[in-house]
Amino acid sequence: MSQEQIIVQKFGGSSIADPIRIREVASRICRSRLAGANLVIVVSAMGNTTDDLIRLAGETAGADGAPNLREVDTLLSTGELVSATLMAIAIQSMGQDVVSLSGTQAGIRTESTHGSARISAVDPARLRRELDAGRILIVAGFQGVTEMGDVTTLGRGGSDTTAVAVAAALGAERCEIYTDVDGIYTSDPRLVPEARKLAEIGYEEMLEMAMLGAKMNPRSIELGAVYSVPMLVASSFADAPGTLIHGGEPTLEVRRAITGIPVDRNVAKITVRGVKDRPGVAAALFEPLADAGISVDVIVQNASADGLTDMTFTVARADVQRALAVARDRSEVESSEVTGDPDMAKVSVVGTGMQNSPGYAARMFRALASAGVNIEMITTSEIRITCIVRRDQAQAAAQALHAAFKLDKAAD
Repeated sequence: MSQEQIIVQKFGGSSIADPIRIREVASRICRSRLAGANLVIVVSAMGNTTDDLIRLAGETAGADGAPNLREVDTLLSTGELVSATLMAIAIQSMGQDVVSLSGTQAGIRTESTHGSARISAVDPARLRRELDAGRILIVAGFQGVTEMGDVTTLGRGGSDTTAVAVAAALGAERCEIYTDVDGIYTSDPRLVPEARKLAEIGYEEMLEMAMLGAKMNPRSIELGAVYSVPMLVASSFADAPGTLIHGGEPTLEVRRAITGIPVDRNVAKITVRGVKDRPGVAAALFEPLADAGISVDVIVQNASADGLTDMTFTVARADVQRALAVARDRSEVESSEVTGDPDMAKVSVVGTGMQNSPGYAARMFRALASAGVNIEMITTSEIRITCIVRRDQAQAAAQALHAAFKLDKAAD
């Protein structure tokens, strides 16, 4: 079997939410197989199964206890096992030779951080044997196994990472991610009706957009870039062309200065006021947050003439109360006040064309000002400018920027 003939396909939970949808996807898989493709299918848990299992674990532990993370990982992994076996049953009923595999059986090895493990290696020996036998493979996503034989899960969106890792290990022609959207758009179509689907996008820009709110797992994009795995994002409900994520020579459209306007409305802002400005104060504030597993994004420090400073940073909206508690109670930093605001959003412009070209920041700020959107914080990278704004102004900001950079029109 030629490596170039292998295609990895991943189907998300909404695509296989019930037996009817499972059979629809199974039929689609069989058509691909009959067309000559050698297929490895990675599946997520059905619908809201993962959330239901997390809730079940919490209810079983009771109000006074926290479930053991090792046991939770073992519990959560069953969601994908159910999906994989049901998909195999559906495909088998359609006359195709198929086998379902857990993450362990598929050779997916991870390090030992339960709940957010990272893949350390994929042993493709079993996968290759099954493919050589002419079978369709159904692999349970989102999971792996440690050197000690304990089951781990990869965190939210982990099935995307599974699919790209398997594609890299097998040298697959491409990895196709099928979901409830039909591709990558210039912005969220729910916020910007004029948003346009991209035919293709580079890894670097896609990684920035994924980290800023676009509906893709950043770890899967990073893995795809490292191993040069082309990724196609398309709808599991229609046969419309999707978006190709790759690292090859871009078209003129991809070369345009700004590629997209990602929006993340799940942002909270925390301000620590009246901090003594001295060496080590930032470490003293942010180390306890890191120890608590809280990711900090944008950071701004404002120095004052009297030797005091205010430090403002953003976290995920779901983490705001924990972050406030850590900043107030576990930090060694003395301050006059710690406040939190859970109603913020990140609005960004992303594009490799900004590199070595002046004027894009000014154009962005002018567009936001004209729309009456106040900027509270700013952060940048080589190919991205991000503004923190009020959550209720995120849509107006996205629409203004989309229009200002003419993203509703294809590049000339």
